[in-house]
Amino acid sequence: MEETEIKEVISGHDDKNIKEEIFTKVVRAGKRTYFFDVKATRKDDYYLTITESKKRLGKEGKVFYEKHKIFLYKEDFEKFTEGLHEAVSYIDNGREAISVSQPFSIEDQENDNNALAAEVFTNVEFEDLGKQ
Repeated sequence: MEETEIKEVISGHDDKNIKEEIFTKVVRAGKRTYFFDVKATRKDDYYLTITESKKRLGKEGKVFYEKHKIFLYKEDFEKFTEGLHEAVSYIDNGREAISVSQPFSIEDQENDNNALAAEVFTNVEFEDLGKQ
């Protein structure tokens, strides 16, 4: 019996649609806590969720946790790791980053966004207008 099947039997669930947590690493860093959770999809592909959790005080004095989550899939691990490494190197080396990939400017992003917007808005079909 596999580890995920054991978890399902122990928890009383025999449904393969439940997203299982395979591995969790908790990192406490000052006022924040980070959770690195490896989970499995329905097809048993692994992915990573990174959650930042911050303790906050609400208006009425009640404590709540503000959470931000990133889902990272296997096919993106390499590029994500390269980008993270480059950003951390930039900070650690006094803003002299070691570029792993091609430079990407704000202008490049704006051009990509404009091209996408033009593609989305120019692909309009009017055939269904007026039909009831």
